Order: sequence, then structure tokens, then C-alpha cells
Amino acid sequence: MTDESRQTLTDQSQSRDDQGDHDPRQSLIGYAVVTAAYWAFMLTDGALRMLVLLYFHTNGFDPISLAFLFLLYEFMGMVTNLGAGWIATRFGLNLTLYAGLALQIATLGLLSWANPTTAGLASILVVMGLQGLAGVAKDLTKMSAKSAVKALVPEGEAGESRLLRWVARLTGSKNAIKGLGFFVGAGLLQTIGFSAGLWVLVGGLVLILFGVLAFLPATLSNRKRAQLPFSAIFSTSSALNQLSLARVFLFGARDVWFVVGVPLFFYAQGWTFAAVGTFMAAWVIGYGAVQGATPNLLGNRRSALGQSVRALRLWGAVLVIILLALSVAVQLLPLDGLTWIVAGALFLFGAIFALNSTLHSFLVLAYAKAEDVALDVGFYYMSNAGGRLMGALLSGVIFQSFGGVAGKNGLLACLLVAALFCALAWAASLRLPQTPLKATTPQGNSVV
Repeated sequence: MTDESRQTLTDQSQSRDDQGDHDPRQSLIGYAVVTAAYWAFMLTDGALRMLVLLYFHTNGFDPISLAFLFLLYEFMGMVTNLGAGWIATRFGLNLTLYAGLALQIATLGLLSWANPTTAGLASILVVMGLQGLAGVAKDLTKMSAKSAVKALVPEGEAGESRLLRWVARLTGSKNAIKGLGFFVGAGLLQTIGFSAGLWVLVGGLVLILFGVLAFLPATLSNRKRAQLPFSAIFSTSSALNQLSLARVFLFGARDVWFVVGVPLFFYAQGWTFAAVGTFMAAWVIGYGAVQGATPNLLGNRRSALGQSVRALRLWGAVLVIILLALSVAVQLLPLDGLTWIVAGALFLFGAIFALNSTLHSFLVLAYAKAEDVALDVGFYYMSNAGGRLMGALLSGVIFQSFGGVAGKNGLLACLLVAALFCALAWAASLRLPQTPLKATTPQGNSVV
């Protein structure tokens, strides 16, 4: 037996030892703690997005400037996901979860002191930098929470079914909480102002961090592979690469209208801060509710992976149809009353998007190997952040270039680009395998 083969067997044996018997009680406790931490973080993340978007818009920031405020947030998410997966694999998921929560607390506190009142270059750079820290915090927490679910679920057919249910519940509840955060952010801005609102969020997150430190199970702190080379951050799995490509375009399609275009379009039509925040909150809450219900909507879960791939192809095509139909309506109908048609169509889009997003989140964990789940999830969510980065930039640039807040051409352009991105995501899903990945490389990365 070669040294390379012996090392492979050692890694696989260690993976089985690390997995253990998955005591149901400990698994449930771990899932509850991770979910609570993820909920608390996403509440502050949603509130921060609404606070920054609406506050700086009223202080002279145009759509392109607003888009730039979120660019470093998304770019740092890409960088963070790669490095965080490697750190978590070497030193344990608890470290990256603690770091994400602590960094968000620091970011919220620092941003409360920035408070620029003009859209000058210095103001943009300050807020961009702090948003970059928020991006690091968000993806440290997100990667840790999603990877922990895989670590807490046993392998096999029963584990695959439970994995789909747990992923759907975590992802769906998280997005519902983030939607509530939009409402909270808009409400805080309208009632107590920008700085005071941020300090309210700081206080709540500090309490959650202490709770996580006290109750997070020790199993997530295990060092998995202390000698893992940094080059292992790049996935060698064609299935994960194809899924990651689909994720880039799926989330680019959402954010190209979600980040700047639609909120400013509604505000220009006379909606108040509270109304805009309520719509965004309701959209994300509804989106999260559909995500949580995805396993029931899919029906029979005996072959969750194959069924999920087939469902992804179907509902990905439906997304394209919805956006094209809405684009035709925006083009043909008068501006008066159009906001309610756009709002209704985007709720339908959100429901179908939620199915696609949940299927993605399940598939990355289903394809990932237990010993390298943090690496695979980190690489995948790097692509997720890349899609959001692309969408955030294009949302401001396209909306302003094609008319801005005046008229409907800016919104129409955003929707057409979103339809194109959804079509590219659907095309990428056609090459996804319908069976689990079996083999691993000597370094543990999944291959087909």
C-alpha cells in the first residue's frame, strides 16, 4: 500500500470517528443553538441593510453611490467564504461562528459613529469599509451555520431526508428573520434614528453571543484536519463547480433588482420608509416561509437528491417565464398603478425563487463530503457572494443608466437582466448529477 493510499484511509477513518453516532439529543441541542445564533445575526443583517439604504439615500447618495456601499460587503463575502472554510476545517466551526458574531457587533458600533451626511468620496469609502466588515461577519456566520447542519446529521438515506428538512427549516427561518430585520431597520430609522438604532442591534447581538458561548456543543469545536493545505479551498468537484456557477447567476438575478432598483422605484412613487421596509420585509418573510415548506412541497423524499435536481430544473425555468412576463407588463402598462402589479409579481417570483434557493442549499450539502463540508460550503457560498456582488453593482448602474427614479425604464432594465441571469442559472443546473458523489481525493475534496 502506498503512503498516499494509507493517508487516504487514515483521513476517511478519522472522518468516521469525527462523525460519531450523532446522538439525537446533542444533535437537536446543537441545531437549536446554531439556529438561534443565525437568526439573531440575520435580524441585524436585514436591519442594517435597510438602515444604510434608506438613511444614505435621504442624505444625497444616488443609486450608483448606494450600490457601491454594498460592493465591498459582497466582495469580502467572497474572500471570507474561501478562507473561513479552511479555518473551520482545521480548527473547528465554533471559532468561525464566534468570530462572525463578534465582528458584526464591532461593525454596528463603528458604523454608528460614521454617520456621514454627504455623498462625497470620503463618506462612501468609510461606509464601504464598514460594510466590508459586515460582509466578513455575515459569511463567517453563514458558512458556520450551514456546515454545522451537515456535521450534526448522520449519513445514509435517513440522514439525507433529515438533511433536507433541517436545511429547509434553517434557511427558511433565517430568511423570514432577515425579512423581519428589514422591517425593524426601517422602523428604527423612522422612530429613534440611525445611530440609536444601530446600538439597539448591538445590545441584542451581545446577549446572543454570550448564549452561544455557553451552550454551543463541544462537538463543533473539534479540529478536523490540522495539516490541511490552503490550496484545498478550491473545489475539484465538477458537480459543486456547476452548482456554484448556477448560484452565481441565481443570486445575481435577485439582487440586480432587489438591492437598489425596486426599493428606490417604490420610494419614488411616494412610498414612505416604513412602506418600503414593510414590502421588503414581507417579501423576504414570505420567501423564507416557502423555503421552510420546500420538503413538503416536493412530496416524496425517499430520493431527495435526484428529486431535488429535477425540481431545480423545472422551477428554474419558471423563474425565467415570470420575469419575462413582468418585463412585458412594465413595458406596456402606464406608470400609475404599476407599483402594485410589480409588487404582486415579485411576490410570485419570490416564492419560486425560494424553492430554487433551498434546493441549492440542500444540494451543496448532499454533494459535500462530511470531512470537507466547511471547505465545500465555503467555496459554494463564495460563488453566492460573487452573484450578490455582481447583482448589487448592476442594480445601481443599470437603474440609474436607464432612467433612475424617473419613470419605469430603470426598473425594466433591471428585470430584463434578472431574466437573463435566471436563464443562465437554469442552463447550469442541466449538468448536475442526480446521485451522491462517491469518491474523494487524497486531500478529501469531493470528485465525480
